[in-house]
Amino acid sequence: MANTALPDELVELGVKLCQVLGEEARRYAPNEAPAIHLAEAVFTRVTDPSNGLPGYEGVWRDARAQKRGSLIINSDGSYYAEFDLLVLHPRKPRWFIEAITVWGRDGVVKAEPRLLAAV
Repeated sequence: MANTALPDELVELGVKLCQVLGEEARRYAPNEAPAIHLAEAVFTRVTDPSNGLPGYEGVWRDARAQKRGSLIINSDGSYYAEFDLLVLHPRKPRWFIEAITVWGRDGVVKAEPRLLAAV
C-alpha cells in the first residue's frame, strides 16, 4: 500500500476530526496538549473490511517514527481517530489519559478520553 493524499472531498472532515481531537486534548491537558494537524498525518488507501470498498488511514508519528495517533475514514461515512496523550487525569488522580478518541458517522462526531488506572 502506497502513501496517498486524502481525497479533496474528505479533507474538510479530516480537519474537523483533528480540531475535535485537539479540543479534547486541551480540555484534559491544557499545558501539555499536542498540536494535531491533518497535514502531518501520512495517509494510505485501505480496504474497508465491512464492504470491500476503499477507505483511508492516516498515521501520525513522533520524531522517532513511533506511532502517535491514527485517523480512519471508512467508505460508509464512519470514522475513528485516536491520538496519544499520556497525562494524568486532571480530576481523577488515580487515572491516566492514554489517548483521546473521536468517532462518528455522517458529520456527527463524539469524543472521549481513553483511561488507564494509575498503579
